[in-house]
Amino acid sequence: MRINKFLASCGVSSRRKAEQLIIDGLVKVNGIVITNLATNIDTEKDNVTLNNQKLTLPEQNVYYMLNKPKGYVTTMSDDRERKSIIDLINNIDNRVFPIGRLDYESEGLILLTNDGDLTYKLTHPKYEIQKKYIVKIEGSIKESELAVLRAGVVIEGIRYAKCKVKLLNFENNISKLEVILTEGKNREIRKMFEAINREVIFLKRIEMAGIKLGGLSRGEVRKLKPFEIDYLKKLTE
Repeated sequence: MRINKFLASCGVSSRRKAEQLIIDGLVKVNGIVITNLATNIDTEKDNVTLNNQKLTLPEQNVYYMLNKPKGYVTTMSDDRERKSIIDLINNIDNRVFPIGRLDYESEGLILLTNDGDLTYKLTHPKYEIQKKYIVKIEGSIKESELAVLRAGVVIEGIRYAKCKVKLLNFENNISKLEVILTEGKNREIRKMFEAINREVIFLKRIEMAGIKLGGLSRGEVRKLKPFEIDYLKKLTE
């Protein structure tokens, strides 16, 4: 097995982040530091360590869904000592990692797993995995503004990918919209609306890769159902 896939399969990180760990000289195979990303290992015989801690493949991959509340970071720890989703998943016996992120002020669907290969495929831009959000802003929004968002805004010289945006309703001076993205840049939706001088006051992810949040309450976690796991794997074949 290729070394970066092994690290990802152990639940250490995504394949891309695993490659950086290797380049940084933090990975050893049989006591020897390796920096060659093309290194293959025998998972039955070779001893692989990260920061001198032995890595082993999990007995089985696990898959969960979390409804992240506002006011939690998606990372497993935070140097600003803010609440983390790890506080919400401490009843999961396996070590799992989030597939993608939601910012501190956002809420909604987070998929969690120790399957590094699936994590890689669901987060790599080439797979164009769709993510669906509910967004609220103050005031009405013009069709011309929606057209700008759909075409892909330019922020700090970087053009963001085209997206799907539609107005769901306008009530009590609040516009409720559905936004579908295939990118995953940091605070992407907030920056998109900032580009048209609008501030997002509510942001919730309700679907990712065809998996829907459904009626899961804020802060709750559940295992993915077998048909949901099969769907994700077939989606990224």
